[in-house]
Amino acid sequence: MKILLSCFFPILLVAACTNGSPRLRELPPDAVILAFGDSLTYGIGALPDQSYPAVLKKLISRTVINAGIPGETTAEGRARLPRTLEQYHPALVLLCLGANDMIRGLDEGAAVENLKEMIRLAQSQSAQVVLIGVPRPTLLASTPEFYRDIAHELSVPYLRDAMSDVLKKNSLKSDLIHPNAKGYRKLAEDIAVFLRKKGAI
Repeated sequence: MKILLSCFFPILLVAACTNGSPRLRELPPDAVILAFGDSLTYGIGALPDQSYPAVLKKLISRTVINAGIPGETTAEGRARLPRTLEQYHPALVLLCLGANDMIRGLDEGAAVENLKEMIRLAQSQSAQVVLIGVPRPTLLASTPEFYRDIAHELSVPYLRDAMSDVLKKNSLKSDLIHPNAKGYRKLAEDIAVFLRKKGAI
């Protein structure tokens, strides 16, 4: 019985790892990472070199393009993404959009479809995608479950809590909906750890 159990537990461990969140292919040193999003990516609330893409670039020694546009919705991002992919040919896209849809009370179903289409488009261009959850603009800063559902359906790695963890703490915010320099640094650090865990770095 002991021999059987000792053989069985490694099988369970391998199965658990296989059924977990998808892993990423290793990024070569010259890989381009595209941080695509709105003001949370652009870095409103801090200096340009304090945005999360700028900090992440230093942490992982890879080129990280800040493609954040303040105020952008998922529909606008969907329209912008094709030419941005064509311009930079990224190996990895960090997709962080949806805040402005929620702030403006836009249709959630449409936002979901926009995010899905952006992921599919990036993948069709041979880019890997990490989906970054964005919390609702409330005191609880809870991340909508539709981000998880999208990641599960399209089999992409999903970073759920990094943004919400920052926006729940006043010491890490510049206003009600944007991080400050410390907040962006924490976000970049969390993303760097996530990329390493997923095998990209």
